[in-house]
Amino acid sequence: MTGIFTLGVLGLSLSVDAFAAAVGKGAVEQNARLNDAVRIGAVFGFFEAITPVIGWVLGLALSTWIAAVDHWIAFGLLLAIGGNMIRLAFKEEEPAPEPVIANTPHARGGVLGLVATALATSIDATAVGVSLGVMQVNIVAACLVIGGITTVVATFGVIIGRHASEWIGRYAEIVGGIALIGIGCSILYTHLTAP
Repeated sequence: MTGIFTLGVLGLSLSVDAFAAAVGKGAVEQNARLNDAVRIGAVFGFFEAITPVIGWVLGLALSTWIAAVDHWIAFGLLLAIGGNMIRLAFKEEEPAPEPVIANTPHARGGVLGLVATALATSIDATAVGVSLGVMQVNIVAACLVIGGITTVVATFGVIIGRHASEWIGRYAEIVGGIALIGIGCSILYTHLTAP
């Protein structure tokens, strides 16, 4: 049986991508308040918690297939989202835009962009879920720990990104887009070069 410390370490390692993406999200959503940061963190935490369940349910029969494509799916989603953020950053600014609250349909990327980013950064946890099933780990406890840690880490990421946006200014979306593409490339590289 895997202990709470081991699950905590696993949760921290799985939340690294979510943290980096949340920093980019916070940099873009410059008007994000604490409750917006918590909401965004909770979305990342939810998907990080639910994807191991998907892997656990799929079981060992599909583990080879999941491991073979999860990195390509994550790479494709993050490349598309990051590329779109960069494209939007280079579009001409409209005069005196209305301030937007993070995680609203009017914010750049909106709810669908947030969900797609959270899903892309948590897709590798599906394969982890298969491993958790093999090790006979209590999947409910594992998901609660992983989701809780990711929520906290991603919330801090949004807050850090928001404050960093004051230094980054109008280049926040470019930086956020590059960060997402970098995460996607890192996921792809790690999987393709694994022994």
